[in-house]
Amino acid sequence: MRLTVLAGGVGGSTFIRGLLKARPDAQITVVGNTADDITLFGLRVCPDLDTVMYTLGDAISKERGWGREDETWVIKEELAAYGVEPTWFGLGDRDVATHLVRTQMLDAGYGLSAVTEALCQRWKLPVRLLPMSDDRVETHVVVDDPDQPGKRKAIHFQEYWVRWHAEVTAHQIVAVGQDKAKPAPGVLEAIAEADVVLIPPSNPVVSVGTILGVPGIRDAVRETAAPVIGLSPIIGTGPVRGMADKVLAAVGVASTASAVARFYGSRTSGGVLDGWLIDDSDAIQADSIAGAGIHVQAVPLWMTDETTTAAMADAALNLAEAVRR
Repeated sequence: MRLTVLAGGVGGSTFIRGLLKARPDAQITVVGNTADDITLFGLRVCPDLDTVMYTLGDAISKERGWGREDETWVIKEELAAYGVEPTWFGLGDRDVATHLVRTQMLDAGYGLSAVTEALCQRWKLPVRLLPMSDDRVETHVVVDDPDQPGKRKAIHFQEYWVRWHAEVTAHQIVAVGQDKAKPAPGVLEAIAEADVVLIPPSNPVVSVGTILGVPGIRDAVRETAAPVIGLSPIIGTGPVRGMADKVLAAVGVASTASAVARFYGSRTSGGVLDGWLIDDSDAIQADSIAGAGIHVQAVPLWMTDETTTAAMADAALNLAEAVRR
């Protein structure tokens, strides 16, 4: 079975671990979001790609859910001692090695997809990890300026999330460079040749949304012969993890499973979904989702451990078979 997953960082990688447990023999390609990427201290940092890589390579910090296990922070402390900004984003010592290798290869002329493949060889990943694009795309957020009341400014998504913890109001999400980006080598083929395309409970705006926004990718998802099944990142009125509710509000979408399903849209009406899994607690929304032309099923969606996440992956693949029939 060939499975293609459009994934962000923590939520996407957690789901993929469950998917691997549910289908250990599947050929899985992960198309990772790169619009969270940022250059810091002269190093190119790819948070979502690295989170997938570290998670599936059993190197992720289990306590934080990002970065390396057994991390130390001497470089961060030394940079702070020199007064180097930004102080709100810290790179761990082990993590810096990844960014050094990536930056060196990029500077030598290798594309991000080739660099990612080289980095993943160390970790012997059980999946193929592709960036959504080799081109530079960066998400910026238009917010109320914390330093000048009554004014707004655009800041990098990492500043919005890491520095301000999404506590400043987001008014607009802008993926800079996205309109000129091209899908990375292998991305369109992975979607076209998949038996099932899966959209995990990643952020629908700044993770999956930015992947789909790369010219050519949304069309590939609409045109693939494979069923496209998504899992709601919203349970009740809150996100499974992160700030999805805040950025959904910025694009005028309510923080509910039904609203996110409609945001993605049905493939029968120009959207990208054939099926949508919602949490048991949101079963009352099923009729609304079905009315939008999307097959829907309510199952437990909290990814509390690998076993429950594997059950979610099973349910998604079973829904894909039902859609196919």
